[in-house]
Amino acid sequence: MGSEKVERRLAAILAADVAGYSRLMGVDEEGTVAALKALRKSLIDPKITEHRGRMVKTTGDGALVEFASAVDAIRCALETQQAMAARNTDIPQNRRIEFRIGINVGDIIIDEGDIFGDGVNIAARIETLATPGSICLSDNVYQQIKGKLTLDVSDMGEQRLKNIAQPVRVYAVRLDVRAQTTTMTPTLALPDKPSVAVLSFQNMSGDPEQEYFADGIAEDITTALSRFNGLFVIARNSSFTYKGRAVDVRQIGRELGVRYILEGSVRKGGNRLRINAQLIEAESGNHLWANKYDGAAADLFDLQDKIAEGVVGAIEPSIQKAEIARVRRKRPENLDAYDFYLQALPHAWVNTSSEAEKALTFLNEALKIDPTYPAAHGLAALCHWHRYQRGGLDPIERSEALRHARAVLACNTDDANALAFAAFMSASLDNEHEVAVGAAERAIALCPNSARAHTNRAATHMVLGNYDRAIESAEYAVRLSPLDPMRYGPEGVLAISHLALDHYNEAVEAARRSIQSNPGFIHAYAILAAGSVHLGRLGDAQDAIRRALVMEPKFRANAYKSAPLGPPDRMETLIRDLRDAGLPE
Repeated sequence: MGSEKVERRLAAILAADVAGYSRLMGVDEEGTVAALKALRKSLIDPKITEHRGRMVKTTGDGALVEFASAVDAIRCALETQQAMAARNTDIPQNRRIEFRIGINVGDIIIDEGDIFGDGVNIAARIETLATPGSICLSDNVYQQIKGKLTLDVSDMGEQRLKNIAQPVRVYAVRLDVRAQTTTMTPTLALPDKPSVAVLSFQNMSGDPEQEYFADGIAEDITTALSRFNGLFVIARNSSFTYKGRAVDVRQIGRELGVRYILEGSVRKGGNRLRINAQLIEAESGNHLWANKYDGAAADLFDLQDKIAEGVVGAIEPSIQKAEIARVRRKRPENLDAYDFYLQALPHAWVNTSSEAEKALTFLNEALKIDPTYPAAHGLAALCHWHRYQRGGLDPIERSEALRHARAVLACNTDDANALAFAAFMSASLDNEHEVAVGAAERAIALCPNSARAHTNRAATHMVLGNYDRAIESAEYAVRLSPLDPMRYGPEGVLAISHLALDHYNEAVEAARRSIQSNPGFIHAYAILAAGSVHLGRLGDAQDAIRRALVMEPKFRANAYKSAPLGPPDRMETLIRDLRDAGLPE
């Protein structure tokens, strides 16, 4: 008896389902079915055809699609999610149809038109990690599309997926802040310390009276940037020598010895003012960040303060992101303590136990070179805190978090971020409330425009139960840097603080925003679950806990007793809510 030959091929597999399908069917069964049919006819099937895909099969709330190319699969997913976001603009949240999409590239088996195998299973498991309206990719997909598509992705680290033998690295696509250029930044032969020059803003209004305003904007930004101890800022008198001259930014960068140029323009029309600002990498001419500000001409000085504040808060993380990219291009034997610190940052941002361990590898190297390096101690404290709270409450991790936090406080540093991390550790693990508040306030005094300093001050007040102050600081952090890759932090503080104040809808919405910024931030899932319990949405609560446990199987409700995010009475309530949602104690 001969064996039948099995047909195999390599393919990109897209798995999708409708988030909250059971809830939507419960609200309006016939309407939901009709809406899904209409969406498939008007949007989904045409997009699949346009990008050369094949609909393999559909279920009540899901679909499986095969593509010959990872690029085609992602383009189809992106355009579908963007179209759905536009359609949902005027639809109430509880009636929106939102898809979760997972994409993998792998070997598949074909049998009578259907497809099987680990390649399919991984796509289906990754899809469950996606937030409503978002896309998750396997590392196989990410490696395939690098250099072909430009995506802003969040690294979720290695994930253990059900019935998949080996961990799979997963990336979440940020749909709202995708990069606009595919140009790769060339290697820079410039000083190691990040340096920036603020050029005089150009007066585009034709009104000579606005010249002083344009100069004032640039001066204020220069002064504010100078307060970041991690930056070298060129003095105004040097930067303003280029005023009125048509000089290429590459030449300015060479002549001033800086990596980054901030330039802008002012335009007046009637009683309105528009100010544009942009950050440029001098060596390559690439634009790293841009924004515009509008206001009434009568509010000149208020607008000037607002622009200086917003620009400074936004470009600090943009510069740090560019610095990380630069260090990754350096030869390993040329790395110094600062470089190792930068290498650690993206792993620390992911906010999982496994990625924190990778960050600590780099931080330990930095501290071998400079044992008193405050920035490395501060970030190491945070990484050990994550591993303690999420990895089984190992007392060694707690001890290490406190050791690094105390090292920051002992060195009388002026590093605002290191102080802010130490403040949070002192409040959460050490019950040193006065020390914590003092360190948090000193961080803000040193760097009033640092979004991360404000985030950690917010977290410190949250742990101490000062929820109104926590909300105020967290909202200010978001306003300072709305596109910060660590925005999940202040959004998480807002979620916890609103939950503690019994503002359940606000807590759930903030938790969702936090997850959108970083799908690996486990505390946001916990608050989403607790808030959903109070709103009577037990299914949503259980789903949030399930996704948290997929990322961190050792995560337990009692973590909030050993490393609290608030006073004991509020933590007892949170633990009870999480237990009701299905999280083991």
